[in-house]
Amino acid sequence: MKIIVAFDSFKGTIRALPACQIVKDALLSVRPDLQVLCLPMADGGEGTAEIMLHNRGGQWIPKTVTGPFEQMQVRAGYARLGDDMALVEMASASGLELLTRKQMNPLETTTYGTGELIRDAVEQGVRKIYLAVGGSATVDGGVGAASALGWRFLNRAGRPVGPVGGELSHIHKILKPSELPQVPIEVLCDVTNPLCGPAGAARIYGPQKGASPEAVEILEHGLFHLAELIRKQLGKEVQDLPGAGAAGGLAAGAVAFLNASIVSGIDTILQQSRFAEQAQDADWIITGEGSFDSQSLYGKVISGVLKAAQRTHAKAAVLAGQISISPDLCRQHGIQLATACRKKDMPLDYALENAESLLSKAAEEIAGKLT
Repeated sequence: MKIIVAFDSFKGTIRALPACQIVKDALLSVRPDLQVLCLPMADGGEGTAEIMLHNRGGQWIPKTVTGPFEQMQVRAGYARLGDDMALVEMASASGLELLTRKQMNPLETTTYGTGELIRDAVEQGVRKIYLAVGGSATVDGGVGAASALGWRFLNRAGRPVGPVGGELSHIHKILKPSELPQVPIEVLCDVTNPLCGPAGAARIYGPQKGASPEAVEILEHGLFHLAELIRKQLGKEVQDLPGAGAAGGLAAGAVAFLNASIVSGIDTILQQSRFAEQAQDADWIITGEGSFDSQSLYGKVISGVLKAAQRTHAKAAVLAGQISISPDLCRQHGIQLATACRKKDMPLDYALENAESLLSKAAEEIAGKLT
């Protein structure tokens, strides 16, 4: 019996690759006759580069670049996938994971370092770039990344505007670089949020990145202003573009300044990992994440894996830290087995502290049900 183990990360506790290995080891401890293949998954968030390198092969290219603050240097990098492709994970240069809670301030953070990674990949001769945009510390509309690639943003006095979220409303003129990178860029995205408005980058994600209510309004005004300038000066509409609000508007900036397109993160990872080919003769596909809820069924890792399972006619199982959708809804989405690691009345702190052992036990529980 062939089993594909395809997990997203359990946010804050277990990365995707170790989660897959834990489940594989647990299954084989009960059923040594099983053939188990690990294909860790992501949808464009943190860890996407690691997963692509594991599933597809390639090389990590380390690079010291600007961090979330202009005066901050971080050791980041990108994944070189064969000779012609690269995956830039913005979180490695401009991510929230690089800051303490006290440092979080999207009025002052920038995606400049992400632009430096893109620039290096272009200079190294890649022919296509995937830009994974999850986990950002920024709401700068992609102005920081664009600045690193030669774009200039000037105020009414003709002076450069700082490439940070709090300065967006001061931009008066956008100047193109003499040469634009002639490399197709695809933004890997798992959200449909527009750039501005009630569901936009500032109002939905700003507070998660440390923005006060007053800061949210400054960021919202700045993003709206930037979208208007892009429309008038560059002839591109990004304000209401689905997914443009990802990574504090980096997705919108990539479309406006780098001619990028926004694509489904999970669909791209599945394709590049040759998931369909690997799973075509699988009997079961087991997937999961930290919290399995209604959002998991739309554009996230689990939804993509379940659709792939339906195409291969494999049975599907979900192991999650906790499950908050009904058995009926599970069945509607083709899930034969769904097991939570956190049992009823188990304290959350205990579940988080013992995430690995609980995941292993849950995998052992379902091993005998795989028929």
